[in-house]
Amino acid sequence: MPVTQDEQRQAALQSLRERGAKPTFCVVGAGHGGLAMAGHLGIMGFPVRLYNRTEENLHAVRWHGGVKVTGEVQGFGTVQLATSAMAEAISGADVLMVVVPATAHRFVAEQMAPCLRTGQIVVLNPGRTGGALEFRQVLNSKDNKESVILAETSTFLYASRALSRFEARIFRIKNSVRLATLPAYWIPEVLPILNQAFPQFAAGDSVLSTGMENIGAIFHPALTLMNAGWIETTKGDFDYYIGGISPSVARVLERLDAERVAVARSMGVHTVSAREWLYLTYDSPGRDLYEAIQNTGSYRGIRAPQNILHRYVTEDVPMSLVPLASIGKMLGVAVPMMDMVIGMANVMHGRDYWKEGRTVAHMGIEGMTVKQIRQMAVGIE
Repeated sequence: MPVTQDEQRQAALQSLRERGAKPTFCVVGAGHGGLAMAGHLGIMGFPVRLYNRTEENLHAVRWHGGVKVTGEVQGFGTVQLATSAMAEAISGADVLMVVVPATAHRFVAEQMAPCLRTGQIVVLNPGRTGGALEFRQVLNSKDNKESVILAETSTFLYASRALSRFEARIFRIKNSVRLATLPAYWIPEVLPILNQAFPQFAAGDSVLSTGMENIGAIFHPALTLMNAGWIETTKGDFDYYIGGISPSVARVLERLDAERVAVARSMGVHTVSAREWLYLTYDSPGRDLYEAIQNTGSYRGIRAPQNILHRYVTEDVPMSLVPLASIGKMLGVAVPMMDMVIGMANVMHGRDYWKEGRTVAHMGIEGMTVKQIRQMAVGIE
């Protein structure tokens, strides 16, 4: 009998476990998050490769031989290879950590499709909402036959900033970050491999739960747009979270968060509120969202964007709010606050984020019932 794709994946993972050596990581993206992750992996002694599509952004890493990390993690992480050639970057890598804005997921999938090999683990850090679903759609459209394993996290592991082209500061590593594979039954196989480097990764139920636990959808777009005057006047010269979230702004965010929780509930997915998430992630107590934000020490010192044409809007509206709202509308959930924020972004940026964004059609779930969506996520054909 011919070997199935699942059997091919299983054999590749078994070979990786039996090899005994640390897995080789390829970090895809050399921005704020990618530099931090590549440097941290190198400091921990893992073989690291770094890909970035803009060649000039890699010159400093290549010159210095790695990434200097300060903050919660300190040291110099060696990077074995820094390249703008995708095939070269991922060849021989066991785990591909995609650390780019979610708006680039489609591009990365297109570039990876002809280069992937059976058994490689591709992790979107994070998937935002529907990331793994869209990534798989792109691979399928490119007639990719390799048996890779797709995964996504619910949020990014670090609060970090790039200080230069080869330096990153890690303000805080989150206590716990949910991770799920597509389909979900690969989670027990993949998690032990990733936990060698990142013990903070914990099992999510499925990519539906990681996609619904998208706190960036709540903390980024509305906060940026509601502070547009202050941002444009001061060029972002204030603490984004601590200064930007007043009691009134926090009440808006709480209403927006309630809609996210309602969309999750419509799919039978349990997710925590933003206030609860702050406690679980940063040990931040609070009777309401405003108080919890003020008690999040890791947010102190994180400055606001210098303008509103920032990924907090250009990424989190089309790749977080649009998919959440699109799912809600398909399942009959009212999302007036999401509609309002998306509308504000459209006006301020002169764009149509509904047209650009990750809708149910892009995720491959248009017209599906909740039962069909859940079965697809867990792997029931």
